Amino acid sequence: MAKNLVYAQSGGVTPVINASAYGVIASALNSDSIYKVYSAKNGIQGVLDEELFVMNEERKAEIEKMAYTPGGIFGSCRVKIETEEQLNRIFSVFKAHNIGYFLYNGGNDSMETAFVIFEYAKKIGYDLKVFGIPKTVDNDLLHTDHCPGYGSAAKFTATAILEATRDLKSMSTSSTKVFLMESMGRHAGWLAASAALSQEVEESAATVILMPEVAFSKERFLKRVEEEIIKRGFCSIVASEALRDKKGMFLSDAGYTDSFGNVQLGKISSVLEQMIKDELKLKIHAALPDYLQRSSRHIASLTDWQDAIEVGARAVLWMSKDDTSGKMVTIVRDMDQPYIRHFDTVELSTVAGGTKTLPADFIDETGYNVTEKFINYARPLIIGETPNQYMYGVPMYSKLKYCLEEKRL
Repeated sequence: MAKNLVYAQSGGVTPVINASAYGVIASALNSDSIYKVYSAKNGIQGVLDEELFVMNEERKAEIEKMAYTPGGIFGSCRVKIETEEQLNRIFSVFKAHNIGYFLYNGGNDSMETAFVIFEYAKKIGYDLKVFGIPKTVDNDLLHTDHCPGYGSAAKFTATAILEATRDLKSMSTSSTKVFLMESMGRHAGWLAASAALSQEVEESAATVILMPEVAFSKERFLKRVEEEIIKRGFCSIVASEALRDKKGMFLSDAGYTDSFGNVQLGKISSVLEQMIKDELKLKIHAALPDYLQRSSRHIASLTDWQDAIEVGARAVLWMSKDDTSGKMVTIVRDMDQPYIRHFDTVELSTVAGGTKTLPADFIDETGYNVTEKFINYARPLIIGETPNQYMYGVPMYSKLKYCLEEKRL
């Protein structure tokens, strides 16, 4: 008898997370090995609450639109699975709904959750195939060339700082001298570094990039800003939210952690803005894109979108056709120009909880910009524009019925 599948989204969303959802669901609905296809409401919390959306009852046209829709279409969560009680509840729900396949779409912490569930299934002898689907704008998952979501967020970052720098340049003679944009990136500087892609069009954009891999020095930073003002008449800055000082302490620690123990970061843009005002007496505008950086579907990268769909579809193909479990789909790059890649798998145990930071040879000798090696790596990931569907001038997104399966527990 064919078993059922559960897909769930976890952690911070990306502009293309629902493209992966589409890849999973469209493939699963067309698989002879899978009977019912469920999506959990709000990630693993939906499994704990036995709230499962029945995808078999959705209209095909709305499933197709999912690939064009931002945000976590089924809801996401930051819930850590760490007790026997939680695991017993999860597997009670799995048994009640004849679940034989579980796919978790997320980042580092999500892969840890998937691994815990995989290990517990083996421990209790429950026949369950588990797959992780990579997703994070932070681009910090181990053992994959890049993460779906990063390319689109990088494209937004480069475009935003490019356009803001053009604005700054036009006003700098008698008004604003500094523009500073904050970038997401909990522990790694991949997203902040992507601002450098704008320099291929406007060489004065993002000439100061602050990455957490380089210890922050107030004195060196202010000197660099002054040098840019002297050279250009203005200074365009992108700063990672995860900046640390020489002692490894966050400059913008908000004072609390999430359920996985991750420090929640405050507004580094405000810290640096005040520093420039106080020390250099310059007029500055600071911007915090925040959710805009990770949700801007209208400017999503075509390359990123295609990769996102494929990692979802591949997971279903491999777990339904082969005796494969406890893995995460990975992207392996074969060539930069033209961009050629293939897909493989890696053990969840090698990904769970890890972080991939920017390599030293991606950061230039000043510590405030990137090398050509980074540009060659990142450039292909932002290439192309994903199609959008519009109505009355604004994007049109999927409208699912969200039919919940009847609870059995």
